[in-house]
Amino acid sequence: MYDFKTMKFTSVFCLLFFCLNILIIPSCLAYNVVNFGARGDGRTDSTSAFLRAWSSACHSTSQPNVYIPRGTYLVRTLNLNGPCKRRVEFRIDGTLVAPVNYNAIGNAEFWIMFYKVSGLNVYGGTINAKGHGYWSCRKGGGTCPQGARSIQFMWCNNVLLKGLTSLDSQRVHIGIGYSSNVRVENLKITAPSGSPNTDGIHVQNSRGITIYDSIIKTGDDCISIGPASANMWIEKVGCGPGHGISIGSLGHSLNEDGVANITVANSVFTKTQNGVRIKSWARPSGGFAKNIMFRNLVMRNVGNPIFIDQNYCPHNVCPRQSSGVKVRDVTFKNVKGTSSTQAAMKFDCSASNPCTGIKLHNINLTYNDRLRRPAFAYCKNARGSHVGKVFPKSCI
Repeated sequence: MYDFKTMKFTSVFCLLFFCLNILIIPSCLAYNVVNFGARGDGRTDSTSAFLRAWSSACHSTSQPNVYIPRGTYLVRTLNLNGPCKRRVEFRIDGTLVAPVNYNAIGNAEFWIMFYKVSGLNVYGGTINAKGHGYWSCRKGGGTCPQGARSIQFMWCNNVLLKGLTSLDSQRVHIGIGYSSNVRVENLKITAPSGSPNTDGIHVQNSRGITIYDSIIKTGDDCISIGPASANMWIEKVGCGPGHGISIGSLGHSLNEDGVANITVANSVFTKTQNGVRIKSWARPSGGFAKNIMFRNLVMRNVGNPIFIDQNYCPHNVCPRQSSGVKVRDVTFKNVKGTSSTQAAMKFDCSASNPCTGIKLHNINLTYNDRLRRPAFAYCKNARGSHVGKVFPKSCI
Protein backbone atom coordinates (compact mmCIF):
# COMPACT_ATOMS: atom_id res chain seq x y z
CA MET A 1 0.00 0.00 0.00
CA TYR A 2 1.08 3.56 -0.68
CA ASP A 3 1.85 5.85 2.25
CA PHE A 4 0.17 9.05 1.08
CA LYS A 5 1.53 11.09 4.01
CA THR A 6 5.08 10.08 3.15
CA MET A 7 4.48 10.80 -0.55
CA LYS A 8 3.14 14.27 0.26
CA PHE A 9 6.11 15.08 2.51
CA THR A 10 8.56 13.76 -0.07
CA SER A 11 6.99 15.85 -2.84
CA VAL A 12 7.20 19.03 -0.80
CA PHE A 13 10.79 18.25 0.22
CA CYS A 14 11.82 17.65 -3.38
CA LEU A 15 10.20 20.88 -4.52
CA LEU A 16 12.02 22.87 -1.84
CA PHE A 17 15.28 21.09 -2.64
CA PHE A 18 14.91 21.98 -6.30
CA CYS A 19 14.21 25.64 -5.54
CA LEU A 20 17.04 26.05 -3.05
CA ASN A 21 19.72 24.05 -4.80
CA ILE A 22 19.01 24.65 -8.45
CA LEU A 23 17.97 28.30 -8.23
CA ILE A 24 19.82 28.94 -4.95
CA ILE A 25 17.40 31.70 -3.96
CA PRO A 26 14.48 31.62 -1.58
CA SER A 27 11.72 32.03 -4.16
CA CYS A 28 10.80 29.42 -6.77
CA LEU A 29 9.37 32.14 -9.01
CA ALA A 30 12.81 33.14 -10.23
CA TYR A 31 13.61 34.49 -13.65
CA ASN A 32 16.83 32.63 -14.35
CA VAL A 33 18.70 34.30 -17.23
CA VAL A 34 19.80 30.89 -18.50
CA ASN A 35 16.17 29.99 -19.14
CA PHE A 36 15.95 33.09 -21.34
CA GLY A 37 18.93 32.05 -23.45
CA ALA A 38 21.97 33.34 -21.53
CA ARG A 39 25.11 31.23 -21.64
CA GLY A 40 27.76 31.40 -18.94
CA ASP A 41 30.69 30.63 -21.21
CA GLY A 42 32.17 34.15 -21.25
CA ARG A 43 31.89 34.35 -25.06
CA THR A 44 28.22 34.29 -26.04
CA ASP A 45 26.47 37.67 -26.04
CA SER A 46 23.78 37.29 -23.37
CA THR A 47 22.49 40.87 -23.44
CA SER A 48 19.08 40.03 -24.93
CA ALA A 49 18.53 37.19 -22.47
CA PHE A 50 19.21 39.49 -19.52
CA LEU A 51 16.82 42.10 -20.87
CA ARG A 52 14.07 39.55 -21.41
CA ALA A 53 14.52 38.16 -17.91
CA TRP A 54 14.38 41.66 -16.43
CA SER A 55 11.27 42.62 -18.40
CA SER A 56 9.45 39.49 -17.28
CA ALA A 57 10.40 40.02 -13.65
CA CYS A 58 9.54 43.72 -13.71
CA HIS A 59 6.04 42.97 -14.99
CA SER A 60 5.44 40.13 -12.55
CA THR A 61 2.76 40.50 -9.92
CA SER A 62 4.48 37.91 -7.74
CA GLN A 63 7.67 38.65 -5.82
CA PRO A 64 10.16 38.47 -8.71
CA ASN A 65 13.79 37.40 -8.68
CA VAL A 66 16.20 37.82 -11.58
CA TYR A 67 18.84 35.18 -11.07
CA ILE A 68 22.30 34.95 -12.65
CA PRO A 69 23.78 31.54 -11.75
CA ARG A 70 27.45 30.66 -11.64
CA GLY A 71 29.31 31.21 -14.86
CA THR A 72 30.72 34.12 -16.84
CA TYR A 73 28.20 36.13 -18.86
CA LEU A 74 29.18 38.52 -21.63
CA VAL A 75 26.79 41.47 -21.75
CA ARG A 76 26.74 44.80 -23.51
CA THR A 77 24.76 47.82 -22.30
CA LEU A 78 21.88 46.82 -20.03
CA ASN A 79 19.05 49.30 -19.53
CA LEU A 80 16.99 47.80 -16.72
CA ASN A 81 13.99 50.10 -16.66
CA GLY A 82 11.12 50.48 -14.26
CA PRO A 83 8.76 51.13 -12.78
CA CYS A 84 8.09 47.53 -11.78
CA LYS A 85 4.93 46.06 -10.28
CA ARG A 86 6.69 44.55 -7.24
CA ARG A 87 10.00 44.87 -5.44
CA VAL A 88 12.63 43.11 -7.57
CA GLU A 89 15.57 41.01 -6.39
CA PHE A 90 18.53 40.91 -8.77
CA ARG A 91 20.89 38.18 -7.58
CA ILE A 92 24.29 37.59 -9.18
CA ASP A 93 26.06 34.35 -8.29
CA GLY A 94 28.19 34.49 -11.43
CA THR A 95 30.35 37.10 -13.17
CA LEU A 96 29.25 39.70 -15.70
CA VAL A 97 31.93 40.82 -18.16
CA ALA A 98 31.95 43.57 -20.77
CA PRO A 99 33.27 42.99 -24.29
CA VAL A 100 37.03 43.42 -24.73
CA ASN A 101 36.39 46.14 -27.33
CA TYR A 102 35.84 49.17 -25.10
CA ASN A 103 33.67 50.87 -27.73
CA ALA A 104 30.96 48.26 -27.15
CA ILE A 105 29.94 49.99 -23.92
CA GLY A 106 32.13 53.11 -24.01
CA ASN A 107 29.78 55.07 -26.24
CA ALA A 108 26.99 54.67 -23.70
CA GLU A 109 27.09 56.60 -20.46
CA PHE A 110 26.43 53.45 -18.44
CA TRP A 111 27.13 49.74 -18.74
CA ILE A 112 24.35 48.58 -16.39
CA MET A 113 21.62 51.04 -15.47
CA PHE A 114 18.64 50.66 -13.16
CA TYR A 115 16.20 53.40 -14.10
CA LYS A 116 13.10 54.46 -12.16
CA VAL A 117 12.99 51.31 -10.05
CA SER A 118 11.38 51.71 -6.63
CA GLY A 119 12.09 48.69 -4.47
CA LEU A 120 15.23 46.83 -5.55
CA ASN A 121 17.72 44.43 -3.98
CA VAL A 122 20.95 43.72 -5.86
CA TYR A 123 23.08 40.96 -4.34
CA GLY A 124 26.49 39.48 -4.76
CA GLY A 125 28.58 38.41 -7.66
CA THR A 126 31.22 40.17 -9.74
CA ILE A 127 31.09 42.65 -12.60
CA ASN A 128 34.20 43.27 -14.71
CA ALA A 129 34.10 46.15 -17.20
CA LYS A 130 37.60 45.35 -18.55
CA GLY A 131 38.60 48.99 -18.57
CA HIS A 132 42.32 48.60 -19.39
CA GLY A 133 41.90 49.21 -23.12
CA TYR A 134 39.83 52.31 -22.51
CA TRP A 135 42.35 53.74 -20.05
CA SER A 136 45.16 53.13 -22.55
CA CYS A 137 43.20 55.08 -25.16
CA ARG A 138 42.74 57.96 -22.71
CA LYS A 139 46.38 58.04 -21.71
CA GLY A 140 47.53 57.80 -25.33
CA GLY A 141 45.54 60.86 -26.36
CA GLY A 142 43.54 58.96 -28.97
CA THR A 143 39.96 59.51 -30.05
CA CYS A 144 38.15 57.73 -27.25
CA PRO A 145 34.47 57.35 -26.34
CA GLN A 146 33.19 59.10 -23.25
CA GLY A 147 33.45 55.89 -21.24
CA ALA A 148 30.82 54.08 -19.21
CA ARG A 149 30.00 53.85 -15.55
CA SER A 150 29.70 50.23 -14.53
CA ILE A 151 26.43 50.51 -12.59
CA GLN A 152 24.14 53.52 -12.35
CA PHE A 153 21.03 53.90 -10.22
CA MET A 154 18.97 56.75 -11.68
CA TRP A 155 15.67 57.92 -10.19
CA CYS A 156 15.59 54.84 -7.94
CA ASN A 157 14.21 54.59 -4.41
CA ASN A 158 14.47 52.04 -1.61
CA VAL A 159 17.49 50.19 -2.95
CA LEU A 160 19.88 47.71 -1.34
CA LEU A 161 23.18 46.91 -3.07
CA LYS A 162 25.07 44.25 -1.16
CA GLY A 163 28.06 41.99 -1.62
CA LEU A 164 29.05 43.10 -5.12
CA THR A 165 32.61 43.07 -6.47
CA SER A 166 33.29 45.65 -9.20
CA LEU A 167 36.48 45.38 -11.24
CA ASP A 168 38.14 47.76 -13.69
CA SER A 169 35.33 50.14 -14.55
CA GLN A 170 35.98 52.39 -17.54
CA ARG A 171 34.99 55.36 -15.39
CA VAL A 172 32.92 55.50 -12.18
CA HIS A 173 32.18 52.07 -10.70
CA ILE A 174 28.88 52.82 -8.90
CA GLY A 175 26.78 55.91 -9.61
CA ILE A 176 23.75 57.08 -7.65
CA GLY A 177 21.74 59.97 -9.06
CA TYR A 178 18.33 61.48 -8.33
CA SER A 179 17.68 58.64 -5.89
CA SER A 180 16.71 58.21 -2.25
CA ASN A 181 16.98 55.63 0.51
CA VAL A 182 19.84 53.66 -0.99
CA ARG A 183 22.01 51.38 1.16
CA VAL A 184 25.32 50.11 -0.17
CA GLU A 185 27.24 47.55 1.88
CA ASN A 186 29.94 44.89 1.70
CA LEU A 187 31.27 46.08 -1.65
CA LYS A 188 34.73 45.42 -3.05
CA ILE A 189 35.74 47.93 -5.70
CA THR A 190 39.07 47.60 -7.48
CA ALA A 191 40.91 49.43 -10.26
CA PRO A 192 44.62 50.33 -10.60
CA SER A 193 45.82 53.51 -8.89
CA GLY A 194 46.68 55.03 -12.28
CA SER A 195 43.28 54.43 -13.90
CA PRO A 196 41.69 57.82 -14.77
CA ASN A 197 38.36 58.94 -13.29
CA THR A 198 37.52 55.55 -11.83
CA ASP A 199 35.71 56.85 -8.73
CA GLY A 200 34.49 54.04 -6.55
CA ILE A 201 31.07 55.46 -5.69
CA HIS A 202 29.72 58.79 -6.94
CA VAL A 203 26.56 60.27 -5.41
CA GLN A 204 24.75 63.32 -6.76
CA ASN A 205 21.25 64.80 -6.46
CA SER A 206 20.36 62.13 -3.91
CA ARG A 207 19.23 61.84 -0.28
CA GLY A 208 19.29 59.19 2.40
CA ILE A 209 22.35 57.28 1.13
CA THR A 210 24.26 54.85 3.37
CA ILE A 211 27.63 53.34 2.41
CA TYR A 212 28.83 50.73 4.88
CA ASP A 213 31.58 48.16 5.37
CA SER A 214 33.23 48.34 1.96
CA ILE A 215 36.75 48.17 0.50
CA ILE A 216 37.55 50.63 -2.30
CA LYS A 217 40.84 50.63 -4.19
CA THR A 218 40.81 52.77 -7.29
CA GLY A 219 42.37 55.54 -9.38
CA ASP A 220 40.19 58.47 -8.28
CA ASP A 221 37.99 59.31 -5.29
CA CYS A 222 36.97 56.28 -3.27
CA ILE A 223 33.69 58.12 -2.71
CA SER A 224 32.71 61.44 -4.28
CA ILE A 225 29.68 63.47 -3.26
CA GLY A 226 28.31 65.93 -5.80
CA PRO A 227 25.84 68.82 -5.59
CA ALA A 228 22.31 68.39 -4.22
CA SER A 229 23.28 65.49 -1.96
CA ALA A 230 22.04 65.34 1.64
CA ASN A 231 21.64 63.02 4.61
CA MET A 232 24.48 60.60 3.87
CA TRP A 233 26.12 58.15 6.26
CA ILE A 234 29.48 56.59 5.34
CA GLU A 235 31.04 54.13 7.79
CA LYS A 236 33.65 51.37 7.92
CA VAL A 237 35.21 52.10 4.55
CA GLY A 238 38.73 51.01 3.67
CA CYS A 239 39.97 53.54 1.11
CA GLY A 240 43.21 53.28 -0.83
CA PRO A 241 44.80 53.57 -3.18
CA GLY A 242 42.77 56.46 -4.56
CA HIS A 243 42.10 60.15 -3.98
CA GLY A 244 40.25 59.80 -0.68
CA ILE A 245 36.65 60.68 0.17
CA SER A 246 35.58 63.99 -1.33
CA ILE A 247 32.68 66.37 -1.15
CA GLY A 248 32.74 67.99 -4.58
CA SER A 249 33.88 69.20 -6.75
CA LEU A 250 31.35 71.98 -6.12
CA GLY A 251 30.89 75.32 -7.84
CA HIS A 252 30.56 74.12 -11.41
CA SER A 253 27.71 76.58 -12.00
CA LEU A 254 26.17 79.69 -10.51
CA ASN A 255 22.81 78.08 -9.71
CA GLU A 256 23.91 74.93 -7.93
CA ASP A 257 22.32 73.11 -5.01
CA GLY A 258 24.48 72.45 -2.01
CA VAL A 259 25.55 69.47 0.10
CA ALA A 260 24.38 69.00 3.69
CA ASN A 261 24.30 66.54 6.58
CA ILE A 262 27.16 64.20 5.64
CA THR A 263 28.91 61.88 8.11
CA VAL A 264 32.09 59.90 7.44
CA ALA A 265 33.03 57.69 10.39
CA ASN A 266 35.18 54.76 11.53
CA SER A 267 37.15 54.45 8.30
CA VAL A 268 40.77 53.86 7.27
CA PHE A 269 42.72 55.58 4.49
CA THR A 270 45.89 53.96 3.15
CA LYS A 271 48.34 55.75 0.83
CA THR A 272 45.67 57.92 -0.74
CA GLN A 273 46.39 61.28 -2.40
CA ASN A 274 43.97 62.92 0.03
CA GLY A 275 42.12 61.90 3.13
CA VAL A 276 38.80 63.67 3.67
CA ARG A 277 38.35 66.67 1.40
CA ILE A 278 35.89 69.40 0.43
CA LYS A 279 36.72 70.87 -2.98
CA SER A 280 35.19 73.72 -4.95
CA TRP A 281 36.09 75.71 -8.03
CA ALA A 282 37.17 79.34 -7.60
CA ARG A 283 34.20 80.92 -9.37
CA PRO A 284 30.84 82.46 -8.36
CA SER A 285 28.28 79.94 -7.17
CA GLY A 286 25.26 79.70 -4.93
CA GLY A 287 26.35 76.29 -3.66
CA PHE A 288 27.28 75.27 -0.12
CA ALA A 289 28.66 72.48 2.04
CA LYS A 290 27.35 72.48 5.61
CA ASN A 291 26.80 70.22 8.61
CA ILE A 292 29.64 67.85 7.77
CA MET A 293 31.14 65.41 10.29
CA PHE A 294 34.41 63.51 9.81
CA ARG A 295 35.14 61.36 12.87
CA ASN A 296 37.15 58.36 14.06
CA LEU A 297 39.41 58.17 11.03
CA VAL A 298 42.83 56.56 10.61
CA MET A 299 45.33 57.90 8.06
CA ARG A 300 48.19 55.67 6.92
CA ASN A 301 50.76 57.64 4.92
CA VAL A 302 48.06 59.82 3.35
CA GLY A 303 48.58 63.07 1.44
CA ASN A 304 46.53 66.00 2.75
CA PRO A 305 44.69 63.99 5.43
CA ILE A 306 42.41 66.96 6.22
CA PHE A 307 41.81 69.30 3.29
CA ILE A 308 39.39 72.06 2.34
CA ASP A 309 40.33 73.26 -1.12
CA GLN A 310 38.32 76.17 -2.52
CA ASN A 311 40.81 76.72 -5.33
CA TYR A 312 40.29 73.30 -6.88
CA CYS A 313 41.83 73.11 -10.33
CA PRO A 314 43.09 69.63 -11.30
CA HIS A 315 44.15 70.32 -14.90
CA ASN A 316 45.63 73.83 -14.64
CA VAL A 317 42.76 75.49 -16.54
CA CYS A 318 41.65 77.57 -13.58
CA PRO A 319 38.89 80.19 -13.15
CA ARG A 320 41.20 82.27 -10.92
CA GLN A 321 38.27 83.96 -9.23
CA SER A 322 36.86 83.56 -5.73
CA SER A 323 34.68 80.59 -4.83
CA GLY A 324 31.09 81.40 -4.07
CA VAL A 325 30.55 78.04 -2.34
CA LYS A 326 29.88 78.57 1.35
CA VAL A 327 31.60 76.02 3.59
CA ARG A 328 30.38 76.04 7.18
CA ASP A 329 29.93 73.84 10.24
CA VAL A 330 32.48 71.16 9.41
CA THR A 331 33.86 69.01 12.25
CA PHE A 332 37.00 66.86 12.25
CA LYS A 333 37.04 64.65 15.37
CA ASN A 334 39.42 61.86 16.42
CA VAL A 335 41.53 61.83 13.27
CA LYS A 336 44.94 60.22 13.71
CA GLY A 337 47.79 58.68 11.76
CA THR A 338 50.55 59.69 9.37
CA SER A 339 50.67 62.21 6.54
CA SER A 340 52.81 61.93 3.41
CA THR A 341 52.65 65.74 3.03
CA GLN A 342 54.09 68.13 5.57
CA ALA A 343 50.86 70.13 5.57
CA ALA A 344 48.75 67.55 7.37
CA MET A 345 45.82 69.95 7.70
CA LYS A 346 45.11 72.45 4.96
CA PHE A 347 42.24 74.94 4.89
CA ASP A 348 42.47 76.94 1.65
CA CYS A 349 39.18 78.80 1.80
CA SER A 350 37.49 81.49 -0.28
CA ALA A 351 38.40 85.14 0.24
CA SER A 352 34.84 86.25 -0.51
CA ASN A 353 33.19 83.41 1.46
CA PRO A 354 35.53 82.31 4.25
CA CYS A 355 35.02 78.89 5.83
CA THR A 356 33.18 79.27 9.14
CA GLY A 357 32.37 76.94 12.00
CA ILE A 358 35.38 74.67 11.41
CA LYS A 359 35.88 72.50 14.51
CA LEU A 360 38.98 70.46 15.29
CA HIS A 361 38.66 67.93 18.13
CA ASN A 362 41.43 65.50 19.13
CA ILE A 363 43.63 65.46 16.03
CA ASN A 364 46.97 63.63 15.96
CA LEU A 365 48.68 63.62 12.57
CA THR A 366 52.44 63.27 12.12
CA TYR A 367 54.54 63.78 9.01
CA ASN A 368 55.95 60.52 7.65
CA ASP A 369 59.34 62.01 6.80
CA ARG A 370 62.84 60.52 6.90
CA LEU A 371 64.25 63.87 8.03
CA ARG A 372 61.77 63.92 10.91
CA ARG A 373 60.44 67.33 10.01
CA PRO A 374 57.25 68.21 11.89
CA ALA A 375 53.85 68.36 10.30
CA PHE A 376 52.08 71.71 10.17
CA ALA A 377 48.65 73.16 9.53
CA TYR A 378 47.88 75.76 6.87
CA CYS A 379 44.99 78.18 7.08
CA LYS A 380 43.69 80.82 4.70
CA ASN A 381 40.32 82.49 5.23
CA ALA A 382 39.30 79.81 7.74
CA ARG A 383 37.46 80.47 11.00
CA GLY A 384 36.50 78.11 13.77
CA SER A 385 37.70 76.52 17.01
CA HIS A 386 39.63 73.59 18.42
CA VAL A 387 39.11 71.32 21.43
CA GLY A 388 41.41 68.81 23.15
CA LYS A 389 44.79 67.81 21.78
CA VAL A 390 45.33 69.04 18.23
CA PHE A 391 48.55 68.15 16.43
CA PRO A 392 49.87 69.69 14.32
CA LYS A 393 49.10 72.89 16.18
CA SER A 394 45.85 74.41 15.01
CA CYS A 395 46.00 77.51 12.83
CA ILE A 396 42.31 78.19 13.42
